[in-house]
Amino acid sequence: MLVVNRFRVPEDEAEAFRADLEAAHAVLAARPGFVAGTVGRNLDEPTLWVLTTRWEHVGAYRRALSSYDVKMGAVRLLARAIDEASAYEVVEPGTDLNVAAARSLG
Repeated sequence: MLVVNRFRVPEDEAEAFRADLEAAHAVLAARPGFVAGTVGRNLDEPTLWVLTTRWEHVGAYRRALSSYDVKMGAVRLLARAIDEASAYEVVEPGTDLNVAAARSLG
């Protein structure tokens, strides 16, 4: 599964935000089920940042969010994300969507 968290950050906060975002990424990356992740900044709108993470499945992601380390090291930052849907099922060509099963894992 893929998680996309977007953030609006004033330019004068960019340096501190980047450090916090990289720290949150590291905490998430240490959790079981983490596959990959990236931190990015929009080329056209430098106040728009993104944290993307890939997980083995939705259950791994949900367990990561409930872990003590993530609550202490990432949830405060993730709470700053733009209020929008952030969890996505990766759709490979020719595969069936598994929305109902994804919602029941947790």
